[in-house]
Amino acid sequence: MNQEFTLEQELKKYFHFSSFRKGQKEIIQDVLEGKDVLGILPTGSGKSICYQLPAILLEGLTIVVSPLISLMLDQVKQLKASHFKNVVALNSFMNPQERKDILRNLHMFKLLFISPELLQQNEMIRVIQRIKVSLFVIDEAHCISQWGHEFRPDYLKLDTIISKLGNPTTLALSATATPAVQEDIVSSLNKPNMVKHIYPVDKPNIAYCIEKLVNDQEKNERLIQILSNYRVPVLIYFSSRNMTEKIAKLLSNKLSGLRIAFYHAGMEAMDRITIQQQFMNDQLDVICCTSAFGMGINKSNIRLIVHYHFPLQMESFIQEVGRAGRDGKSSVSLLLFTKNDIVMPHNMIQNELPDEKRLSNVYDYLYHLSQQKQDMPEDDVQIQNSLELSEIQWRFLRYQLEKHGIIKDNKIMTYNENWKYIFQTIFHVIKSRVKLKESKLTEILKWIHEEKCLRETLYKSFQPSSTEALYQCCSNCGFSWVDWEPKQKLKENNMELDWATQLRNLLLIGEQNEAK
Repeated sequence: MNQEFTLEQELKKYFHFSSFRKGQKEIIQDVLEGKDVLGILPTGSGKSICYQLPAILLEGLTIVVSPLISLMLDQVKQLKASHFKNVVALNSFMNPQERKDILRNLHMFKLLFISPELLQQNEMIRVIQRIKVSLFVIDEAHCISQWGHEFRPDYLKLDTIISKLGNPTTLALSATATPAVQEDIVSSLNKPNMVKHIYPVDKPNIAYCIEKLVNDQEKNERLIQILSNYRVPVLIYFSSRNMTEKIAKLLSNKLSGLRIAFYHAGMEAMDRITIQQQFMNDQLDVICCTSAFGMGINKSNIRLIVHYHFPLQMESFIQEVGRAGRDGKSSVSLLLFTKNDIVMPHNMIQNELPDEKRLSNVYDYLYHLSQQKQDMPEDDVQIQNSLELSEIQWRFLRYQLEKHGIIKDNKIMTYNENWKYIFQTIFHVIKSRVKLKESKLTEILKWIHEEKCLRETLYKSFQPSSTEALYQCCSNCGFSWVDWEPKQKLKENNMELDWATQLRNLLLIGEQNEAK
């Protein structure tokens, strides 16, 4: 196929677009030529086309490593609606028989969405090895650097999976990655010759606004005031699961006619999927959420992103803000800040990984098992409880212990003098990660207190310059709420009130009606 003359035809044929967006065609051409590619494109720029079109054109299977079940299901739904039927998602939410049926017929599919954790299962790899894998994609590839080192270490094992699958062409895609994160992705995937397609990630249609307040009471009053005046699709981000529920209830009681829900990782998977789909279908107006919500959301009319709490790093902030204004229309990012907000992120960083005392307890625990010639317990929760570790702390430690050979296939290596050196190495990794996260926290705090243009300083770690604002710029450049006129208002509230009791509770309809 002569790509120069037919890629546009194929795009039109399968996706009904007459032309490519910036960066898409260049990435697709390299992928079709068998080159490994790292693509950094802004949120809402159509990154998924960069693997969806090759999946159709290439022989064999395209595997897409995706971080969230809701994101996988949303992408599968969109593709099937576009008449791309031979696509499937494998996830932990499926019943065993359904998963078995998909694996038995995997050769019939062109596109497979899967989590990095499922790819670690030996049975899964054995099945995939029987068929031709033409393209291996890591969607939201910044997760390798952002989550892999602590929260989801299976992201750091993807290079081994790629090797087991015969080293297919590899494509890593992200909307936010500093040069350091880009190198972390390339290094982790063990793909030093990756072709890089890096494009500006700033969005000129978003205005940046920071308001400094005294306490949470003032934040709540300000939220109520803004949402009373601007009835547009809104995401409000929190660092606390409890606060998502508390503020959702407050807003629901105070703001008649707005359909409000909360969303966090502590909810049941089905409830999270339901909330996301309701928001996507304009059946919800405001989502009070943690960072668990929004990745890969293809909703064009989000007009306002509020940060009730600021995130731990600029990358997360830019990802979350980038969910606004995907249609290019005027949108606003509002960050509400009080001096007390600094305490929570510092505590989160200090408690995310085990301290020296807990690391010493793990050393003693493994030493005892080694001397008794016992294997590791099968139940990770039992281990966490015995050692007083969080799930994230144990995931991190288990990965490090397996990486250094102290644990292999749930067996513990015979004790020797190398153990002390290995544990010292792990403690050094912990200190380095904490130091890095503290530096990222300092960076975002410095930005919050910036007196120059917020737009220019926000992106300086990502690119040499920023695009001039299409509408208003930022609160340091004279942003005015009075002058903001969002083009798309909410539809008339016609929500039926006879939904299932569980969903009624999630949407806080009961409290809202009582308040009327």
